[in-house]
Amino acid sequence: MAAARGDDRPVRVAVAGASGRMGRVLIEAVEQAPDCLLSAVLDIPGSPTMGSDATAWLGRASGVVVGCDLQAAAAVSDVLIDFTRPEGTLAHLRACRAHGTRMVIGTTGFSTEQKAEVAAQAQHIGVVMAPNMAVGVNVVLQLLDMAARALNEGYDIEIVEAHHRHKVDAPSGTALRMGEVLASALGLNLSDCAVYGRAGVAGERDPSTIGFSTVRGGDVVGDHTVMFLGSGERIEITHKSSSRVTYAQGSLRAARFLMGRGAGLFDMAQVLGFRA
Repeated sequence: MAAARGDDRPVRVAVAGASGRMGRVLIEAVEQAPDCLLSAVLDIPGSPTMGSDATAWLGRASGVVVGCDLQAAAAVSDVLIDFTRPEGTLAHLRACRAHGTRMVIGTTGFSTEQKAEVAAQAQHIGVVMAPNMAVGVNVVLQLLDMAARALNEGYDIEIVEAHHRHKVDAPSGTALRMGEVLASALGLNLSDCAVYGRAGVAGERDPSTIGFSTVRGGDVVGDHTVMFLGSGERIEITHKSSSRVTYAQGSLRAARFLMGRGAGLFDMAQVLGFRA
């Protein structure tokens, strides 16, 4: 089991997905944080990074070698941060539970059954799970809740999101979370009121629905706009990410938050103090 952390030493952070875009940003963020220590870095077997120093691409050595031994990584870490794919994340989560290692999950695209497994494992270890770790996005979620409650009559709600060409899930996890927040504020269930794209003769818009539109292309890090469309006015709440660094910094805040908590499934609203 991962050793208990003393107050006089940094948080030992492991990072999954060493060769991915987000993995590299996380590695650099951990290296730059004075209260964190890069303890292990994971990648898939056969990756070109396997066996190399985790920060070789930065032109310096960290002393941490990229590997694929989940058990070994969990054993020497306080927290594992994971932005990979659902199947890989669940494998990492099982290893973390076995060693009492906390986990920050930024992976999206989970099925209902996979989310249930995350919740079950979180009964034994501390887990922060959020579709978007950026502090700004989570502030926007609070604004959307307030706006939806005030604009609950006479306004149509549409969510438009854009991401880079490599993103595999749609709508984005962040857009779906926005939809969940909006639906909850309106007393609705998102699965009953979501409309994912329109084509052909779609007919008049049902005012009780929440629409989603998805754009994929180029190197867009992540843009999300929620429109409240009324008669004579339109209100838009937008968040645009120009760098993945915001996700990394939010992830480190989540890791620090977990060090003061026991087992449980937490979200960024709790990390940021919006909700107990």
